[in-house]
Amino acid sequence: MSAAEGPLVVGVDTSTQSTKALVVDASTGRVVASGQAAHTVTSGAGRESDPRQWWDALCEALRQCGDAAHEAAAVSIGGQQHGLVTLDAHGEPVRPALLWNDVRSAPQARRLVEELGGPDAWAERTGSVPGASFTVTKWAWLAEHEPDAVRATRAVRLPHDYLTERLTGLGTTDRGDVSGTGWWASATESYDEETLAHVGLDPALLPRVVRPGEVAGTVRDHDLPLSKGTLVAPGTGDNAAAALGLGLRPGTPVLSLGTSGTVYAVSKRRPTDPTGTVAGFADAHGDWLPLACTLNCTLAVDRVAALLGLDREAVEPGTSVTLLPYLDGERTPNLPHASGLLHGLRHDTTAGQVLQAAYDGAVHSLLGALDLVLDEDADRTTPLLLIGGGARGTAWQETVRRLSGRPVQIPEAKELVALGAAAQAAGLLTGEDPTAVARRWNTTEGRVLDAVERDEEALDRIAGVLSDASPLLERGAGSL
Repeated sequence: MSAAEGPLVVGVDTSTQSTKALVVDASTGRVVASGQAAHTVTSGAGRESDPRQWWDALCEALRQCGDAAHEAAAVSIGGQQHGLVTLDAHGEPVRPALLWNDVRSAPQARRLVEELGGPDAWAERTGSVPGASFTVTKWAWLAEHEPDAVRATRAVRLPHDYLTERLTGLGTTDRGDVSGTGWWASATESYDEETLAHVGLDPALLPRVVRPGEVAGTVRDHDLPLSKGTLVAPGTGDNAAAALGLGLRPGTPVLSLGTSGTVYAVSKRRPTDPTGTVAGFADAHGDWLPLACTLNCTLAVDRVAALLGLDREAVEPGTSVTLLPYLDGERTPNLPHASGLLHGLRHDTTAGQVLQAAYDGAVHSLLGALDLVLDEDADRTTPLLLIGGGARGTAWQETVRRLSGRPVQIPEAKELVALGAAAQAAGLLTGEDPTAVARRWNTTEGRVLDAVERDEEALDRIAGVLSDASPLLERGAGSL
């Protein structure tokens, strides 16, 4: 390992499919070591993972970092949002975690919205109208279907909370991640007693919400290449961590292409969208992070490519076919029981055109929410920051560019969730705002693709098919 200019920090991204760790020079942002290990997710109606796999993956990823991890002075965990982790009296999982893309709690989501005042009341109190992804709906599902598991639960955590607690021995979370639960009131920045009482969740089971810039704890004795006493930052949810990693200023739009797709921007105004399209999340340093999320993004498009026997880049233009790739149900638009839908197939339609239609359908869902995410006074000519695994793909880049009509900037920095966690850890050492750390690291540097004329014909065609097919999509494939 070459000499670092400043202290070393560790940033972790525990995502749906794997856990990644970066050891970063806090002075320059240079990544001096990295590691990654996979974990598994169930298939079928539910999406579950054993949290102990996350810990094993973290241990392996850190071991791959070698001596650099042992030299780190601070560590922070960024993690997949919404997941419900239930722990027993010994801190062991009662059952596998229910993940963000587990949509079995859609009926509970609808009931909770109705029983607690309707969409307007939810938006005003929590900033969001909960859908099946929100943690509160998963707890309600668990109480209804597995009451023994609820009775055995002595602590409720989010994925990043679980790993932070394994490091420190203390139950903590942060405002960015807890704002996606549905039981944290953004209006008061505190746990919502009415909601918790309604779903039968004792607030004593929940972690303490650590303030931005506060030390969450220190690393305990572990068989890990982290030194005992290493500072542990609050951590946060993956989107809030990526916002830190980009050093986002208010009004700059981000489109993230991963297993899920997201669009978001930092705002000084607390979001309250009663339509439920925009989730009123908090960010990790005191502002807000209005965000819209789709369940079907890169994984769904890759599945279409595999079904067609094509490389993911083998798209062809010139099609009137429409493909709504809602393979896992959908969150934006709110169609939890939907499946994929193909319309307009002709004898001369090629496989490459069908694949391009899958890209168009996925991007259409995200761009439809972009204007709702941005404040009214945001500059619509600001380049759209394109991040996530899909951002490296030419087909994704060109589809976003064609359907948005905006310039698109592709940061060279990779692993922005882990980099954002590292910036948060660095802020503990330097006293800086983590976004200032990231801007000093110049994480948004990258090529800019000029704007092209927006493909209004494609956008109108997809919107028309979605509108006409909504009754079918709402029923779901199993209801025909």
